[in-house]
Amino acid sequence: MSLDLFSAFIIGLLGSGHCIAMCGGITTMLTSALPTANKYSQQQIPVNDQTVATNIEYNSKIKLVFAYHLGRIASYSFIGAIVGYSGSIAAKNIGMPLAGLRMFSAVFVILLGLYLGQWLMWLNRVEALGKNLWRFISPLASKAIPVDSSRKALTLGAVWGWLPCGLVYSTLTWALASSDLLTGAAIMFSFGIGTLPALLTLSIGFTSIKSLLINPLLRKAMALVLISFGIYSIVVAYQEMF
Repeated sequence: MSLDLFSAFIIGLLGSGHCIAMCGGITTMLTSALPTANKYSQQQIPVNDQTVATNIEYNSKIKLVFAYHLGRIASYSFIGAIVGYSGSIAAKNIGMPLAGLRMFSAVFVILLGLYLGQWLMWLNRVEALGKNLWRFISPLASKAIPVDSSRKALTLGAVWGWLPCGLVYSTLTWALASSDLLTGAAIMFSFGIGTLPALLTLSIGFTSIKSLLINPLLRKAMALVLISFGIYSIVVAYQEMF
């Protein structure tokens, strides 16, 4: 189980560039009024009413960012629980071997690597399957705009967690292979935590890190790591089956 959680975390971490492309816009919208992080860490600012007010605004925006990501990760965990429970039903009632589910999830990790490296875009078709559901869920986001409270940020994040995404869908196959409700939720929670570093650095204004994460060469290197991990997982699953 711990290996599955770690794997999900790594998938989220290696998919950081894709996360910025998919979720960076909404994160930037939440933090467009944030002062840059360096303003507080590198300068000596006199304490006066204006500075106190600015600090309060900064802290308030940071709370909105964390509430948004909490909602997003909560949605991932909820979906993971559903998929994990579905996997348990498939294993018990249909007789599908767990190793077969693991091989299925490993294939998706390879497809994810090919997708992130922009060598084979088959996951676009998988994302298209979620667009019908997204049409029903996305209008709920309008109720959270303008995002002026933690509750609204939490709601917006929870809605955004259902956005059709090949990275999310690929990790969900690991939740499916777990064949357990709680483990499926934990896997997707770990995945969500893995996506946090990239999106949080974007939120607080580290544009140099953003540029690094979306660098084509780095993305292709990360993609190759995922493909290698997927191939290794197939070998392990095959050995379990035979």
